[in-house]
Amino acid sequence: MKRANVLGAAFVVASALATAAPAAAQTVGADLGLYSSYVWRGLSLTNKPVAQPDLYVTFPAGKASLTVAGWANIDLGKYDDPNNDISESGGLSSFNFAEFDPYAEIGYPVGKATLTGGITGYFYPNDAGLTSDFNTWEIYGKVAFDERYFSPKLSVWYDIDKIDGLYAEAAVSHSFPVGKKGNTLDLGATAGFNSGQDANLDSSGNPQADFFNFQDNGFTHLDLSAGFPLTAGAFSITPVFHFLINNDEFVKVTSPTNSSDTKIWGGVTISWSKDYGPAAEEPSDSTSSQ
Repeated sequence: MKRANVLGAAFVVASALATAAPAAAQTVGADLGLYSSYVWRGLSLTNKPVAQPDLYVTFPAGKASLTVAGWANIDLGKYDDPNNDISESGGLSSFNFAEFDPYAEIGYPVGKATLTGGITGYFYPNDAGLTSDFNTWEIYGKVAFDERYFSPKLSVWYDIDKIDGLYAEAAVSHSFPVGKKGNTLDLGATAGFNSGQDANLDSSGNPQADFFNFQDNGFTHLDLSAGFPLTAGAFSITPVFHFLINNDEFVKVTSPTNSSDTKIWGGVTISWSKDYGPAAEEPSDSTSSQ
């Protein structure tokens, strides 16, 4: 019953987003990520292929924009080898709905930067692996600058429920032109930091915290990424590759019996979006007032 209730809630959110009045919306979009594994903040939550759909609607709010969305993780394969498999859903079945994250955020442009603030939930519908005992909420804030400055971005999340701690990322990225068709090679680097989401180990190495994400406080990992966006009709298709340099001991885990100082994962993201409202309907006019 618990699983059915969470799945039902997920479908209600998705339906509400998909049927939101286009006249009121600024953008409606959907993404589908197909990846070799589920790596979250450097942590391997699943070490086999996953599908990660995301559905969002953005509304104008003066100079700001409000986004309401839902994201999910689906374990595509069955995980039945306790020595080699990490499964968020407990490995009970293939095509397992393992996680649902509703979120809402507001973005506001300030000069050459964009400020974003939001809240997100983490819901786990299964009876094994990550269960509802781990459901929690985070608030977050981000500041991002434009491409001319290598797109520096600082993001901070604070768990206000189970973990009661902070995680932050500092990132830079840049798009390099490739060929004569407007294609780009997108390179990025993201460093993760933890403060208060640690296990609080005692002198014997036993966790004293009830809920935690990392072993220690401080630098968790460095994620070096490369993406190559392509256009196919109304869709954007982006193959992406990640190479992680791991620091936290929990981030180093790649299977129940193996740890590594580095980690590789990748996949492809398929994206679609449609703009509504006057900005999308009116033709461009270089002489009009801004």
